[in-house]
Amino acid sequence: MSATDTIKRYFDAFNAKDTEAMLACLDAEVAHHVNEGQIRSGKTKFAEFCAHMSHCYDETLTDMVIFEAEDGTRAAAEYIVNGTYLNTDAGLPEARGQSYRLPAGSFFSLTDGKISRVVTYYNLADWIRQVG
Repeated sequence: MSATDTIKRYFDAFNAKDTEAMLACLDAEVAHHVNEGQIRSGKTKFAEFCAHMSHCYDETLTDMVIFEAEDGTRAAAEYIVNGTYLNTDAGLPEARGQSYRLPAGSFFSLTDGKISRVVTYYNLADWIRQVG
């Protein structure tokens, strides 16, 4: 399976809200670099992050473009996050069911066909403006 196939499977699982299928794409020691946050290591921390995000946000990714390095060990994706802010996240504006649409990107490292690093970027100031 190519890196592109793995990344597509990962994002298809995200859009299906299937955390278990997302976890199946990850290396056991995955390094998850959260936008403007700390690095979380391992599938357990990743699953905890997903549970928190699902509580606070309902998101679907569209307009996906995936890029793959020639050797298949790295990939990137650009997409639009279409979301609803469901429950107030600590330190952020109050949730009132606001909708948002936000360009974002992710970078990946792959080891033995599994995602070993996920880095996600989006413009937090733009998101705050949209939900504020």
